[in-house]
Amino acid sequence: MIVIDTSSPTPPYEQLRAQLAKQIQDRSLTVGTRLPTIRRLAADLGLAVNTVGRAYRELEEAGLIETHRRAGSFVSAAGEQALEQARRAARDYAAVIASVGIDPAEAIRIVEAALVHARKE
Repeated sequence: MIVIDTSSPTPPYEQLRAQLAKQIQDRSLTVGTRLPTIRRLAADLGLAVNTVGRAYRELEEAGLIETHRRAGSFVSAAGEQALEQARRAARDYAAVIASVGIDPAEAIRIVEAALVHARKE
C-alpha cells in the first residue's frame, strides 16, 4: 500500500519512488509484477500524472522497473541484478572500512552523506 503524506517536506514523487523501491527490494512486488498505469495510480493517490510519471522514470533509470509502450510497467529482473551489485559494493566497502579501522557508525555516516550527495546530482 502506498501512502503519500501531504504534510511531509519530502516531495510526493520521492515518497512514491521510495515506497515502490522498498516494495521491490523487499520483494513485496516481485519480478514481473505489473504496476498500475501512471494515470490510474495518479487518480488512486490523488496526485498529478506528472508526479507519478517522474517516480516511474526514476525507478526505470534505477533499473527497478521497465516500461513497454502498450503493455505497461513491470518490476524488472534487472532490479535483482542491481540489488546484488549493491550488496557486492557494500561488502567491498565494509572490507575497506575494517582494513583502515574506521568506526562502523562513522562508516554509515559516510555512506549517508554520499547518498544525499548522489540524490542532488
